[in-house]
Amino acid sequence: MGSKKLTAKPGFWANLFLPQKWKLSFNHKTPDRFLLSLQQNTELRFATIRAISTRKGLLWSAIEIRSTDRTDVLGGLSTSAASNLVEQLRSAINEHLISTIETDKAQLIEIDEAIQTLTRSGHQYLAHGDINQTIASVPGEAAKAIAHPLFDIERVPQALSQQFPASLSMLADSEERQRYNAKFITSELSRFDVFFSDLDGRSLSHEQREACIRLEDNNLLVASAGSGKTATMVGKVAYVLDKGLYRPEEILVLAFNNDAAKELRVRLAHQLKVNAADLACQVSTFHALGRGIIQQVEGKPPQLANWVEHPAGESRLIEQMINELRQSDPVFLQLWTQLLVLYPKADIPVEVFDSEEDYRRYISDRNRREGATISTLAGVYVKSLQEQRIANWLWLNSIPFEYERQVLIGEEGGEQRYVQPDFYYPEINTYHEHFAINKDGTSPFENYVEHAQQKREGYRQAGISFFETTSAQANNDNLLEVLEAQLSKRGIEPTPRSLDQVMNALEPDVIRRYHNLISVCIKHIRSAQLKQDMLLERAIALKHKARADRFARAVWMLAEAYTRKLEEADSIDFEGMIGNAINLIEDGRYSSPFKLILVDEFQDISEPRANLIKALRSQRPFTKIFAVGDDWQSIYRFAGSDITLFTQFEQYFGTCWIGRLQQTYRCNQLIAGVAAAFVQQNPEQMKKDVQSVRPEIPRSIRVIPVKVEWEKPSMENACRQLLNRLNGFAAKIAPKWQTEVKPKLSVLVLSRYNMQNPFKSGTPSFSHIVVRSMTFHRAKGLEADYSVLLDVSEGNFGVPSRIEDDELLHLVIPSPEIFPHAEERRLFYVAMTRASRGVYLLTNQIRPSRYIDELRKIGGNNVSLESLEGNPIRQCPACGKGHLIQRIAKGGSAFMGCSEYPVCQYTEDA
Repeated sequence: MGSKKLTAKPGFWANLFLPQKWKLSFNHKTPDRFLLSLQQNTELRFATIRAISTRKGLLWSAIEIRSTDRTDVLGGLSTSAASNLVEQLRSAINEHLISTIETDKAQLIEIDEAIQTLTRSGHQYLAHGDINQTIASVPGEAAKAIAHPLFDIERVPQALSQQFPASLSMLADSEERQRYNAKFITSELSRFDVFFSDLDGRSLSHEQREACIRLEDNNLLVASAGSGKTATMVGKVAYVLDKGLYRPEEILVLAFNNDAAKELRVRLAHQLKVNAADLACQVSTFHALGRGIIQQVEGKPPQLANWVEHPAGESRLIEQMINELRQSDPVFLQLWTQLLVLYPKADIPVEVFDSEEDYRRYISDRNRREGATISTLAGVYVKSLQEQRIANWLWLNSIPFEYERQVLIGEEGGEQRYVQPDFYYPEINTYHEHFAINKDGTSPFENYVEHAQQKREGYRQAGISFFETTSAQANNDNLLEVLEAQLSKRGIEPTPRSLDQVMNALEPDVIRRYHNLISVCIKHIRSAQLKQDMLLERAIALKHKARADRFARAVWMLAEAYTRKLEEADSIDFEGMIGNAINLIEDGRYSSPFKLILVDEFQDISEPRANLIKALRSQRPFTKIFAVGDDWQSIYRFAGSDITLFTQFEQYFGTCWIGRLQQTYRCNQLIAGVAAAFVQQNPEQMKKDVQSVRPEIPRSIRVIPVKVEWEKPSMENACRQLLNRLNGFAAKIAPKWQTEVKPKLSVLVLSRYNMQNPFKSGTPSFSHIVVRSMTFHRAKGLEADYSVLLDVSEGNFGVPSRIEDDELLHLVIPSPEIFPHAEERRLFYVAMTRASRGVYLLTNQIRPSRYIDELRKIGGNNVSLESLEGNPIRQCPACGKGHLIQRIAKGGSAFMGCSEYPVCQYTEDA
């Protein structure tokens, strides 16, 4: 496009949402640069540009141009427009580079000699960047052009490419470089066999050894649970230092928390035979790295807000901000009250769910199978979220009502006909039906419209005072206005309750759920520099628009309050610290010494952390990235992690090698295989064939149905009974496992939430087992001989939890996961894969988690169904899903029935 001009800018509507307007232009009269107009005109010289890529935004796509001294994100583009612009920019850069090579073709001889010297030595693995680095060492403009990271040899005209030396085929033909590297790996495995056979206190597997040797420009090692990823990272550092490829101070190892960083530091120091304090490689958390960069540039550490490092600091701050806004801002008070009272859960249409049963599971907040299942502030249980909204509004406004009061509406076939209208208002003797009827007059439920018409006719004939509301009004967000108008017309006026009454009546989990959502959203709003208009635009795309709109407005006010808190304290939070560090790198005030960056637990990466890595790499050409993690264990979305940065690694970081650690040292083969098949039901998870060094133990996954009684510690009692049984079994087989080093077997008791911890008053002690209890999240990274998973049942606090997958997260996350309960599935996988010998799943016998049925289908008879005593339980012969439990007939006689009743109505004599 040398004779063409290029001008690009966002569209009119996109400009309304962007933090700043921009225009990018290219003119053939200045063929070595782009002109970027932001607040002021800036020249982007081709020689300084390191990478150009697309980035998926909240509403639109963007292109990211990374230069050695700056990064520009140009948003407001459609996906296709962004891709087209990237192609145009790369084309312009390559035309300039090719022109530069044309003027100095004689230099190709020196380049050929340099590449041949590199390949003949056979000293190292050769990535694309290694060849470019060798070319860049040759003086001259042609060498600089060929070594440019965006140079594409495929774009070179045939007349020029025919003059290229054969050695440049290492750039042009990826297969030739792969053949070279395959031979190198084979040779290196042999040469370093002794080295890898005693590394970090163990002999590394073939997969681990290859991962240590491979060193592409970008590397992603996809590890299985218990597959030795930390040992591989230690091995990688030890190997490159032994080879002399890097100096220790050029290596950065990043972890996500202090404990992981400490473990890596200790193990590296032990392997390298130095004291941990004397380790020259930098091992750090992201936060510590950001703090160090700021301190180095500014001469003092940044002032962290006093709530940042306190375990409960953020939640307390959010509560404080909410209380302050409730008292000072009537608009916020109304939004917040409506969210808590009228919109505690998204009202998602039944048609979205795979079955009506799944819909019922979603809306229910009690462990019941039939009848009213949704609690209200009025103390009654209703059957739909819209009925809950009505009941809560009536309670909020002190309007007395009765739910489903029986009323006679006539006779039919000589028998009196009774119905149960949804609401009855005793003060005016009027009934109110809320019909699940849509705007077009249809209903998602079979024969519902006909039944509704029969009710209307019955009320008319009986002369009963009656009015109705519909789902169509709820969907249009005028349901409560219609209700208030109907009641006002009949003489009932609202008398709002006090704020104290409202807050005292709310269930704590509703408030906690919104606090968690607020925390996640504030992180994304600040890190992505989102605007309120963007949130409101995104709210329109969600299924429950009215709720999303109210939350978007409320969380924006809280995000602004959060920013004010930081400004008042003249401090920053962790996100701000990382953001400030990125700015110091990109404006050249900090000079990175790192040439190799290793990242642990990469599945937990967030966009700001990813941008910190990219900033370090962009500043120093040919810096390599080695990321290690397991997308099956990505369970921190609530903390801002973005799994697509892992599953779409190449899109974010560039052409890469993806390796796998598929051999696990923890779980026996049965647990490893069943858990792997379970988590891979989600097709978006990366595929692995997990093989264990521990042989399969038959029936090492055991499901134990528990009879749960209302307001009794059923799960706690069952857990204690099971632990006593496990202790007795451990004692019986003690000669097979007991040693001085291991006097007891270890047992993890895991629950989805802290509130389900059965040992709040103290963990019991046993003669042959040692027990620890914690949540699924806290257990990540731990291992034990046995694990007991509590309350693997349906319900808000069950498995999968219904309170975590809130669609409101889609307001701030650009690419939400489509697969149902995707993160909950990964979290259950994490919980399952903590144990080596056996996993016990305690489940409510009448509300077993859907995951129980999946596991039994995957594992067959090896996923056994048994009582607390260890006796086999019969599977239902009719549905094959439930199991037989004892029931009592109305007359008092016992019989056996399916646990899936009323879906399955199989019975037999006791």
